[in-house]
Amino acid sequence: MPVSMADVAAAAGVSAQTVSRVANGSPRVDPGTRARVEKAMGDLGYRVHRAARALRTGQTSTIGLVVSTLASVGNSRMLQAISEAAAARDYALAVVTVGERGIRDAFARLRSQGVDGAVVLNEATELVRDAPPADLHLVVVDSPPDERFSIVQTDHAGGARAAVEHLLALGHDTVHHIAGPARSFAAAERERGWRAAFADAGRAVPEPTRGDWTSASGHAAVSAMTDATAVFVANDQMALGALRAFADAGRRVPEDVAVVGFDDIVDAAEYRPPLTTVRQDFDALGARAVRALVAAIEGGVPVAETVPATLVVRSSAR
Repeated sequence: MPVSMADVAAAAGVSAQTVSRVANGSPRVDPGTRARVEKAMGDLGYRVHRAARALRTGQTSTIGLVVSTLASVGNSRMLQAISEAAAARDYALAVVTVGERGIRDAFARLRSQGVDGAVVLNEATELVRDAPPADLHLVVVDSPPDERFSIVQTDHAGGARAAVEHLLALGHDTVHHIAGPARSFAAAERERGWRAAFADAGRAVPEPTRGDWTSASGHAAVSAMTDATAVFVANDQMALGALRAFADAGRRVPEDVAVVGFDDIVDAAEYRPPLTTVRQDFDALGARAVRALVAAIEGGVPVAETVPATLVVRSSAR
């Protein structure tokens, strides 16, 4: 016989109403109780019937993800984190990319799939700020404060500041910067943190060189900083290109030039040399984004959350 909600309630020692709240992703459940119910669901093999829940609640238990591209490692990591967080709350995930037709078309495609709300990811965030849809609950990852939707972001500026302070503490007179795209909120925040570290140290800020998040652009950017002894790079992919460019020029890392990236992607420790970088907690970002979206779907108010970023020191800058 199929496992019922009453079976789960009996196993967890709670009411059927509490099981229903957990199954529907309601935030109004004590974390310890939620864990006990979710364990009972897993042990018994209980699965929510989506069609029945949609008829009962008017919700599809499907959330959307809007992203400009999945080619970057950071966006792919966020997709994985959000997918896992959604599955943990028994929500399906519909993914759309912002193509030539723009953000409005992306939201239209999500509406056609009947989503209950959507997470807007990183490089698509600028597009949504001008005209967020009034009929969809939204959580925007990396955005300036906005009372119209929830925001979850990494402390990009704090992480960048820590990276530059580390390089200055190593004795470098200045720290060059390979920045991300000009229209990126995350890139702007990382550049802001880089500048803030110079202001704190009372030093002049060199002109940044801008890339597009790809390793090729990081490689190209090094041609403008042949005399650099320290470089803070706005993401690990561009840092990989920078490492190769310095090697091509016969400059040793870290003996001749120190390099620090941002993200701490899975392979960062396997770079040659292993990359000192700022770690983004993608799992925490995804979990908080989904939690905030489910809370909004359940009638909650918009929230703003910031996830800390931490410096991970390896061989490329020490």
